Amino acid sequence: EDRAPGPAGKPLVFRVDDSTPEVVQSVLLERGWDKFEQGGQDVEDWNLYWRASSVRMAKHANIKPWQRLNHPPGTTRLTRKDHLARHLRHMKTTYGAALDEFVPLTFVMPNDYSKFVAEYFRQKPGAGGARSCWICKPAEACGRGILLFRDIKDLFDDAYVVQKYIRNPLLVGRYKCNLRIYACVTGFQPLTIYIYQGGSARFATEKVDLGNLRNSHAHLTNSSISKCGASYVKVREVVGHGCKWTLGRFFSSLRSWDVDDLLLRQKINVVILTVLAIAPSLPVAANCFELFGFDILVDNLKPWLLEVNFSPALSIDCSADASVKRKLIHDTIELTYLCGLRNERAEPRDGAKGRRSVSLAKLHAGGLSKPGSVRSSESLLQRTSRTLKDESAVKKALKIGPENKHASQPREMASGQKGLLLSTKEPPGPNAPPVHVAQSVVRGQDRRLPVRPLAQQQVPGLQAGNFVLIFPFYEATFGASRNGLNVRSIIQELRKLMKS
Repeated sequence: EDRAPGPAGKPLVFRVDDSTPEVVQSVLLERGWDKFEQGGQDVEDWNLYWRASSVRMAKHANIKPWQRLNHPPGTTRLTRKDHLARHLRHMKTTYGAALDEFVPLTFVMPNDYSKFVAEYFRQKPGAGGARSCWICKPAEACGRGILLFRDIKDLFDDAYVVQKYIRNPLLVGRYKCNLRIYACVTGFQPLTIYIYQGGSARFATEKVDLGNLRNSHAHLTNSSISKCGASYVKVREVVGHGCKWTLGRFFSSLRSWDVDDLLLRQKINVVILTVLAIAPSLPVAANCFELFGFDILVDNLKPWLLEVNFSPALSIDCSADASVKRKLIHDTIELTYLCGLRNERAEPRDGAKGRRSVSLAKLHAGGLSKPGSVRSSESLLQRTSRTLKDESAVKKALKIGPENKHASQPREMASGQKGLLLSTKEPPGPNAPPVHVAQSVVRGQDRRLPVRPLAQQQVPGLQAGNFVLIFPFYEATFGASRNGLNVRSIIQELRKLMKS
């Protein structure tokens, strides 16, 4: 069970409201947490408050050292489509071109209406006089109110964005698909980002047809739309039944079709750039994290960011959901709460001040490696560049230890193992238990112990379950994110990484 540290640790307590997903409550109960009972317990006697809606600033101001919230303030700047477009545009203007090439051409209405009209008429009609296809989306709605159009007269008035429609997306059996990539930001100041190695591929339920833009089941992959279509229950060519695959099955299928899935994985570094667009503007907030759902459309192995989801849907509607989402929540708890409890690492201290002395070679070990080597702790971004010349220094810095109990195992304690662990096995299969790496001994008996945010550890853990650290990815970005956020320096390092 997950318990407060110490020989007589009490069960940890989670708090919910009407918006809290059922799977979150189920997983926490499975791990041995107690549910907070309003009126039956001290109002401050809880450790984790998980809710689907945002958290008021007053709640952040009154957060106690032993408590965690699953939403930092201000993250809707990333998840509202209009806010996201503005922040990415500002980043491009401030730090140079080629940074927003992972986002389709976007206009925020009504402010950009004149710019859109100019672009609309600038693009010449194709064969038969047909103009380019555009997609219009409300700023906040998830899959609702979306319109595809060629005629500018079809636009409607409201807060929405207009994007250039990606004409040649990757098709599976002539069905359009996109990828749901999960990322967890355990802290914005300093910035620490993990990407989940699981996820899902989501399919439209009818074959794509640009001659019929009004058929949403052929052009949209939102599950809320797909499962309402008549074709949802049919067994379709290649895709099969339903509208989702696990990400593992998707990449496995790419390999069977002689498609370089590693090349695609390498390009899914849009998560870092997207988060960088808002991180400097967010207020400081302790003891909170955010689980994002990034929707990625693939076009000729180029990833396009469609949107970022606040409180991504955690309902379990099919076998792919069951395979991905329960483990996702287990690993999120392991990453964001338990790793924070394990803050007294058994590592050398630096002088009389008692600071932890952690070699940055550990961070290199999780980031760049020798060409040709692949480890299970290696992230999608980390696989894009393998340029570390002196691997022997990395091996000396690492403390290779025995594999610990995995995050999804329900009977698990919050303390016990010492030191940094790094799995040296091959990447796990879709049904293999995840492996976590950040473990340390903590002292005390009360579940009201302070929980130091994971991002404030001198070097973040490389992996927790299927979550893998993607930022910071080596020493330069580590330094640029720890004493304020030097976005310009980080982007320079990202450019180097992309070119390597």
